[in-house]
Amino acid sequence: MAFENIDTIFFDVGATLRYVVEDAEFAAEAERQLMALAGATEDHDAFFEKLEANWKAYRKLAKSRLLDVSEMELWLRYLLPDYPADVIAPNAARLTRLWRDHDGRRVVHEGTLETLRELKKRGYKLGIIANTITETEIPDWMCRDGVADCFHTVILSSKVRLRKPDPEIYLLAARCAESVPGNCAYVGDNPVRDVEGALDAGYGCMVLFEDAGTADREGKAPTKQPHCRIKSIPELLDIFGPREATDK
Repeated sequence: MAFENIDTIFFDVGATLRYVVEDAEFAAEAERQLMALAGATEDHDAFFEKLEANWKAYRKLAKSRLLDVSEMELWLRYLLPDYPADVIAPNAARLTRLWRDHDGRRVVHEGTLETLRELKKRGYKLGIIANTITETEIPDWMCRDGVADCFHTVILSSKVRLRKPDPEIYLLAARCAESVPGNCAYVGDNPVRDVEGALDAGYGCMVLFEDAGTADREGKAPTKQPHCRIKSIPELLDIFGPREATDK
């Protein structure tokens, strides 16, 4: 299938460009710092049992409303509402990073960085559309791995409040990139959220990265099918060839 009209490619990040590697020492240090920063009054197990319960409740609410909140609101209203606001509010960004780190380290899939650079070289505008609770971790990763200059537009749900699969977050990204939705592609791993949102927004191409274990993550069967399926990020180079020089 040819997609000569595509000039902009947006990516999901979690499980698409990067994945989580379990690292007990890394996670334990994140948990230690999180408890210290929050001034935890419970023991370790009780504290994280409460956080996990509050997190699951927030996730359920966010998915039902298709809305995300800022880091400060996340901690003050949902995760640690019983802790002093004057302690939690100024540390919300750091707490969010530590909360994510307690899952493990995030590393890029093989060939991802090289593929991003090659797609930019081929003349595509690249961007990110991600559901995320942190406003800084993805930009920091982009700088750390030297691909910040590859991305024209970065849309994070915690900053814009909109959440996938709401087509409005995809349309917002297209507007920010000054691209026509029909000329945009989206690359994601979730067969429900990523596929439905991109297609409902009128994107011209949806590429599903078939990451093992994600097919039933949403607990429901997909209602729409992607245009393409890939098993690795470098396969995108077989789908999106060089743009004409006049389009660069």
